[in-house]
Amino acid sequence: QVQLVESGGGLVQAGGSLRLSCVASGSIFSLNGMGWHRQAPGKQREFVAGIIGGRVTSYADSVKGRFTISTDNTKNTVYLQMNSLKPDDTAVYYCDARLGSVWVRRHTDNWGQGTQVTVSS
Repeated sequence: QVQLVESGGGLVQAGGSLRLSCVASGSIFSLNGMGWHRQAPGKQREFVAGIIGGRVTSYADSVKGRFTISTDNTKNTVYLQMNSLKPDDTAVYYCDARLGSVWVRRHTDNWGQGTQVTVSS
């Protein structure tokens, strides 16, 4: 089994910054990618950013230029640096891990608790 634990959420004013972290542990010998999703109240969960092989990144259009995803492979940790935050970024943020070709949380639809980000206007 794989355990993913997010941290770093909080309350911030619009224009501020936060850095989220997610540590992967357990059966992660084939870990080759990590990513972030978010779910705002009353909305569906959406993709935010992903990174494969520690280098290839992708971002949702809504966060391009403001968010940066990175990994520390020695710590099995993925980070999401969020700058110029907007009230629309308010959501619960969840990380996911790719083992081989399977994204764990998307495959099991078990997203855990995530970390709450609230951006005030």
